[in-house]
Amino acid sequence: MNSNRFRQRIRQSLANEILQIALDANAERRLKGRAAAFASLPDWRERRHQAHILRADVIEHLEDYLQQFISNAQRNGIVVHRASDANEAIEIILEITKSTTQNSQSGESTARKILIAKSKSMVSEEINLNHALERENFRVVETDLGEYIVQLRRERPAHIITPAVHLRRQEVGQLFHEKLGVPYTEDIAELTQIARRILREIFLSADVGISGVNFGIAETGGICIVTNEGNGRMVTTLPPLHIALMGMERLVRNFEDLAILLSLLPRSATGQKLTVYTQIIHKPLPHQQRHLVLLDNGRTRLRNSPLKESLYCIRCGACLNACPVFREIGGHAYNSVYPGPIGSVISAGLFGSEFVPLAQASSLCGACKEACPVEIDLPKLLTRVRAGQSPLPNRQSSKTGLSRFSVFFLRTYSRFARSPRLFALSQTFAWLITRLLSPRSEWIRLPAFTGWGYSKDFPRFAGKTFRARFHQRGGGRGERGELREGGELRKRRELEERGELGEGEVSQPFRDKEKREQFIEELAKLNGHVIRTRANELTDKVIEFLRSRGINRIHLEPNVLNESLLQKAGITFSREAEAALRVGVTKALCGLADTGSVLEADGEGNKLHASLLPEIHIVILHTSDILPSLLDALPRTLGTKSAVFITGPSRTSDIEMSLTIGVHGPGELYVFLVDD
Repeated sequence: MNSNRFRQRIRQSLANEILQIALDANAERRLKGRAAAFASLPDWRERRHQAHILRADVIEHLEDYLQQFISNAQRNGIVVHRASDANEAIEIILEITKSTTQNSQSGESTARKILIAKSKSMVSEEINLNHALERENFRVVETDLGEYIVQLRRERPAHIITPAVHLRRQEVGQLFHEKLGVPYTEDIAELTQIARRILREIFLSADVGISGVNFGIAETGGICIVTNEGNGRMVTTLPPLHIALMGMERLVRNFEDLAILLSLLPRSATGQKLTVYTQIIHKPLPHQQRHLVLLDNGRTRLRNSPLKESLYCIRCGACLNACPVFREIGGHAYNSVYPGPIGSVISAGLFGSEFVPLAQASSLCGACKEACPVEIDLPKLLTRVRAGQSPLPNRQSSKTGLSRFSVFFLRTYSRFARSPRLFALSQTFAWLITRLLSPRSEWIRLPAFTGWGYSKDFPRFAGKTFRARFHQRGGGRGERGELREGGELRKRRELEERGELGEGEVSQPFRDKEKREQFIEELAKLNGHVIRTRANELTDKVIEFLRSRGINRIHLEPNVLNESLLQKAGITFSREAEAALRVGVTKALCGLADTGSVLEADGEGNKLHASLLPEIHIVILHTSDILPSLLDALPRTLGTKSAVFITGPSRTSDIEMSLTIGVHGPGELYVFLVDD
């Protein structure tokens, strides 16, 4: 992408009124949600700093952690493949898919088209996987609602978190009408249910499930996948073959590190304390194969370059929502898999100098750095990209994407900025010029040839220079001349002096409320429901609930309810995955007080299916099994093949940022809380 094409895309985006409305709504809601979510985490600054340290350690010793992770994953029964580039990754996936599906179809008289259900994966977009699979005559269906919408439109995602952020409900309604043959509707809940009905058949009949990976856990060999809609659980649970595609840098050392990052990722990405489904997968399920493809594709080269810090990214999308440039033009203007501030660095680092102009779009205001949950210094990395320090050997450092005027201006500025006397003189001169050019307005419209004139105004210089105001206010010093220190820094220094904040230590604040009451409060915020009961009343309470809904057949985990009482009440049950059943009943391993989550795992009676396929999920939870936080509960996933923290009913905001409950997973969650 040269700078002229990029500027053309910018003009088109700025002129698109519908896009501007959509981007404004997305940014406003994301920023408000993020602020509210972090308000519930008093020590988030300390966690953010610790996240930076642990990500830096992983990238610094990446090969060591990779070897540990691979060894443990293989011991768990996951087949691990390493791919040096996109072509090798595609060949590996094609080989796995062909060999496995041919064996499964050996008894069929006519080979049918292989169906692949795919969960959201930025790495798969990076290697253009869908097109490669379609060329081999495979049918590939994106199952995230936003990804499904843009796939039907044959477009790239417009945002890492909200792929269809650029579309209005009318466009989605018309798209479904034309492509799916359904009556036109603008009702977002109905559009979501249309997608649920169609994609449910894909999940149930898919030969292969492909997913991304949010984190690999080196110490256990497990992988962590977070989703809100339930499609991630579907593609990793139902198909006989699951292929996970993971960038090699997406590692954490242990459960402690994972808990820190999971306390930051959903808050930064979607404004949630924890995503609806946080899966921890260690082994294949019965009658299933799991493969993991670890992709390099330039990451090693990036790690050995001045842009190394970009590999700390956990793909939350916070910098996209904070960036004043991206919020005006969206992802399609970037024409890259990874848009926004972090994308401007990664794209240049992984794909070449043609993406250098993306970094020129940044105003270097620092909002992206402030928003980043792992403290990546994005302004610094953007300036390095501009300086031609991207690692690809075929880059042309002289082609910075700047106009001749911009190059002349920056060289002149550099000369003046290195001399305090010249810089002070230039400030006075600039002040006079701005007053002459715009005597009444506080803003000056720059000529179009500067590259700024069609989209940005330049403010007039202040009446007094910063230097003059700085000295007038005492040079940033207190009454005794000592440097003033920010409240957070001062608090941290005091904690360090008292020995209450050691290196690498992260506080685990916990409210004084009863764990039970806090759990009930948190679940209610998530559209979940709690029904209090005693152990001897449990089955009767469940029967009463089922009768109120007119339900007489359920999916039931064994040894949870009094089955003879159920049969006397005329309620039958199944242990198998029957997609038509409306209710699934399971017993949780534990609950989390601070997020209102429950932990489910594989086991007898297909309990993962019972918590996923029905419209209503009933969870039996004992108050003695409520733990304070995620960190306390993660060790309970050890020894399981697949476990999931469920935080409310499934949900999406992919159409006009409108929250819709009930997508691919259950739309209702009832916790029968048994008082011990």
